[in-house]
Amino acid sequence: MKVLLSIKPEYVEEIINGTKKFEYRKRIFKKKVDSVIIYSTMPVGKIIGEFTIDKIINDTPIEIWRKTSSYSGISKDSFLEYFSGRDDGFAIKIKRFIKYDKPINPRDFDKDFTPPPII
Repeated sequence: MKVLLSIKPEYVEEIINGTKKFEYRKRIFKKKVDSVIIYSTMPVGKIIGEFTIDKIINDTPIEIWRKTSSYSGISKDSFLEYFSGRDDGFAIKIKRFIKYDKPINPRDFDKDFTPPPII
């Protein structure tokens, strides 16, 4: 199964250049997901590629940071701010990233497209 995730453009760039190998989330999928389609939020506003999931780490934010910081693609301050007040979180390890040759405007297929929230 595939899911569509909204990711901020600065983090999408980190995924593209390989410095971000973990995508952090406060909540995780309810069903088994193998692949993530990346919607780069505004001002890009396009689907730019996808990645397969290696594994998902569920732990406290401090432990997630300890395990993933080398390939976080995000500052520690931003990471801690994102998980502020949370007892646990998730780190999705990117296995294989595929950048689409041409980004897709989802509104070309659905004029009422609403991007998923960043959670």
